[in-house]
Amino acid sequence: MSELVTGEAVALELRPARLPSRALAVLLDLVAAMAVYVAVTIALVVSTASLDEAAQTALSIATFVLVLVGGPIAVETLSHGRSLGKMACGLRVVRDDGGPIRFRHALVRGLIGVIEILMTFGIVACIASFVSARGRRLGDVFAGTLVVRERIPVTRTGFVPPPPPWLAGRFSGLDLSAVPDGLWLAVRQYLTRMQQLDPQVGWSMAERLASDLAERTGAPVPQDVPPAAYLAAVVQERQAREARRAFGNDVAQATASASASVAAPAAAAAAAAAAATNGPVGSGEVPAAGDAQAAGSTPAASAPPVRAPEVVSEPSGGERRPAESPAASAGERPGTGFVPPA
Repeated sequence: MSELVTGEAVALELRPARLPSRALAVLLDLVAAMAVYVAVTIALVVSTASLDEAAQTALSIATFVLVLVGGPIAVETLSHGRSLGKMACGLRVVRDDGGPIRFRHALVRGLIGVIEILMTFGIVACIASFVSARGRRLGDVFAGTLVVRERIPVTRTGFVPPPPPWLAGRFSGLDLSAVPDGLWLAVRQYLTRMQQLDPQVGWSMAERLASDLAERTGAPVPQDVPPAAYLAAVVQERQAREARRAFGNDVAQATASASASVAAPAAAAAAAAAAATNGPVGSGEVPAAGDAQAAGSTPAASAPPVRAPEVVSEPSGGERRPAESPAASAGERPGTGFVPPA
């Protein structure tokens, strides 16, 4: 990845094209140019058969210059750096500042390309591109251009679950300017993969990331907020600020409302399950969806629910004893307390 700085002090991350893709693009361009050159030459030979040898030689030289030199220059100028071979390989010629090329850039590239590509069979161009850190040939160096990749493989990004509804707007006063991009990336990767981790490992990772994030923001993590929910809420706050900065308050509020609507069903389902577990044994009462959603909208719903002791009968049928919780018997730590939407 190459970072270019424009005249407005904007850093552009461009991926320079390497030698194999550039060589394939040049080969395709040469095949197309030679096909046009042969067709034009045959047409001129047929139409100028009555001319003398000197006139035919002059027309042949003019055809060579116009088709094999002027043709690529005209194509790159009109297409803003996209020739036939470059379009097939997903490449494009741009200026050093990332802008589209003009006629003077294409002219310098085409004239020097006659020497380093046509006359030397591409040997000089291959050596220069191999030695250059950004894969530039001599024509690019003198013209101030760069061949970059336009088609970059799209990586599949995971879904970042929204925080619980009762955390909406709670961290609006945090100072996020000191948080580096590397930490944001680590938090996002954790949130997208936390369901694939072991609960104890996921809890320790969430605590470490939350501690690093709190150190950068200067505010401690609230005691009543699980680490995973804290990370999700801070990430949502950052996204909301970027949306307000780019599109205004209306779009940011619409984005926050959409995230809350996505998180509400998951929180309601979690609260309903917790209430059903904490209810009287054998009562058969199931709280309504509205009650569950109301319970999920309070901070107390984030605390791990206390399971009522279940009564099991002994095989002898005499005594009854309370069953031990599997988590308590195994000595495991509680989960993150943050249930992302399914």
